[in-house]
Amino acid sequence: MQKEPTKKAAGKRNAGANPPRKLSRVEKKQIAEVIRQAKGDGKAHTAQQTIPYLTMYPDGICKVSEKKYSKSIAFEDINYQLAQADDKTAIFENWCDFLNYFDASVSVQLSFINQGTQREQAEKAINIPAQDDAFNSIRTEYSDMLKNQLSKGNNGLVKHKYITFSIEADNPAAAKARLSRIETDVLNNFKVLGASARPMTGYERLNVLHGVFHPEGEPFSFDFSWLAPSGLSTKDFIAPSSFHFGEGRYFRMGRKIGAVSFLEILAPELNDRMLADILDLETGVIVNLHIRSIDQTEAIKTIKRKITDLDKMKIEEQKKAVRSGYDMDIIPSDLATFGSEAKNLLQDLQSRNERMFLLTFLVVNMADTKRKLENDIFAAAGIAQKYNCALTRLDYQQEAGLMSSIPLGENLIPIQRGLTTSSTAIFIPFITQELFQTGAALYYGLNALSNNMILCDRKQLKNPNGLILGTPGSGKSFAAKREMTNAFLITDDDIIICDPEAEYFSLVQRLNGQVIRLSPTGKGIDGKPQYVNPMDINLNYSEDDSPLALKSDFILSLCELVIGGKEGLQPIDKTVIDRAVRNVYRPFLANPDPANMPILGDLYNELLKQPEPEAARIASALELYVSGSLNVFNHRTNVELSNRLVCFDIKQLGKQLKKLGMLIVQDQVWNRVTVNRAEKKSTRYYMDEFHLLLKEEQTAAYSVEIWKRFRKWGGIPTAITQNVKVRPDRALCKAA
Repeated sequence: MQKEPTKKAAGKRNAGANPPRKLSRVEKKQIAEVIRQAKGDGKAHTAQQTIPYLTMYPDGICKVSEKKYSKSIAFEDINYQLAQADDKTAIFENWCDFLNYFDASVSVQLSFINQGTQREQAEKAINIPAQDDAFNSIRTEYSDMLKNQLSKGNNGLVKHKYITFSIEADNPAAAKARLSRIETDVLNNFKVLGASARPMTGYERLNVLHGVFHPEGEPFSFDFSWLAPSGLSTKDFIAPSSFHFGEGRYFRMGRKIGAVSFLEILAPELNDRMLADILDLETGVIVNLHIRSIDQTEAIKTIKRKITDLDKMKIEEQKKAVRSGYDMDIIPSDLATFGSEAKNLLQDLQSRNERMFLLTFLVVNMADTKRKLENDIFAAAGIAQKYNCALTRLDYQQEAGLMSSIPLGENLIPIQRGLTTSSTAIFIPFITQELFQTGAALYYGLNALSNNMILCDRKQLKNPNGLILGTPGSGKSFAAKREMTNAFLITDDDIIICDPEAEYFSLVQRLNGQVIRLSPTGKGIDGKPQYVNPMDINLNYSEDDSPLALKSDFILSLCELVIGGKEGLQPIDKTVIDRAVRNVYRPFLANPDPANMPILGDLYNELLKQPEPEAARIASALELYVSGSLNVFNHRTNVELSNRLVCFDIKQLGKQLKKLGMLIVQDQVWNRVTVNRAEKKSTRYYMDEFHLLLKEEQTAAYSVEIWKRFRKWGGIPTAITQNVKVRPDRALCKAA
């Protein structure tokens, strides 16, 4: 009873309310526009939105899409193009095995980024600053020579190589576990190839992307700790000022204009020089190869279906021929060619270590003006044409092409070419290894393939020892003189030369060095006596508590040269000499005064005191060098070796004394090395005609031992020889 009035009242209210009306066409459009703006149109409206990834993690893993993750590895070049035929074949086969490692679930992207010209940095690396001495005119002349050599190559072009692999995964944890396993295997494969490689962190990957988007060379400033306080994303730190893709055949990025092209592979046979020639262009070019493996079973099934279709077409053509009244064996040539090629491809997949890959080859050119860009594209297209391929512009796909050309592992271009393993591997990413170090790096010439300068600081290498090899007249001595001059001008290292042919005198004199001329008469350049004592020793001569062990080794080598003969020193001879050496040095080691330093005559007298008949024989052999006509080495050292550039001129020693002189000079250098080591100073030693010391067993063994010790003690020895056949298996190669 009580609810009825309520119903009536409600009825009255409904009756009094405005009736619902239909929306007008204008209102519907307005509502649709609001909904569209809220949902978005799926297109990028900012430079950040254009870059196709979601998140970059600090460990280097990139979340490209909801279920796609990628990781990058930077790798260095190796000498492929200049290698011998057998070595090139081995590298190519290893690269084929490398590609076969990736299955259908892993997408691979090879990126080659030649970033803009940085000529100023290269010129800074070769600049020799003036110093407060008398050699600045030489420094200026040498710098001008280096600048002239720099202009012959493209050392200002910074070349980088990356491999990016991407997988599908449900979450970052699963992606990290699998990417880590792939990364380990990829690094091992690079190790087999002899190429150094390293995984990239998130910062390094962002730095690479920043370099692509800022080709002018703007410095990259970023830290992952900045993201949370700033509210920015990683894209905000790498994106350029603007992207413009409205011209169809070009794109604009900041102040640069560029174009993306793809390589149409039309040639029946490919050449391993094509990629190298494109990368050798002196303009900044970015080349990317997207490689995706096809499941082997699926590839074989697909080819079999194609063969079946071709056979069916062949049968249809034969029926048509019979109906037309001509020979049924006459079929279209294309049909016959395709049939044989398909069968050969099937045989390769089934019986050889071949897989099927889908390849997308992209080339990006960028320049300041459209005319310069067209010239660069024409140059790249000319290289492709030389190898019967075509470089085709990606019309109205410039955005997708550019985003596929950054090392993220995302391929947005559906243009793919099916190739086998060996055909894909022909785009081998190795050309020639460049060596352009900075700091106290010396100039060593031009790369024979790229024509780029070779700058190297031997102190940074694993082993600084060096060999200068060449035929007579090929410029060995000139190369040594150039390195000596360069080292003298930019380092504070001591430089010592053993000069058997008196050809370094002019250079040493111009650099205010010291020339010590050793001759049978004992007279130096100025006519005054100049002697070097082979028995000289200092207390730092060896790392052991007693320096006599290494010095005894030297005396044994010296006695072997003196005695000669095919057999050399016998075990008893060595025992007698070692005993005499210890006795001779005992007074000096008890009181290390230079006046107590023994000479060769002291060793001779000590040998005469020994009871063994072998001692008398050795003493008789030494007599010529003690009291005979060749007694130049039976005196105490009377020359000061304090100059940082010292040359031992041993030309006048003659055939009898030359090898002995070389050995004694080498021992003097070792004394200098031990002194400089305490002062943390390097010692560079150049020895011409080094093969003379490698003919006798004991002498070769001692030289090898000294050269091994040089590296640990701050010595940088360089051997110069034209004869590499003397004991190459034992002495010369070991010494290097």
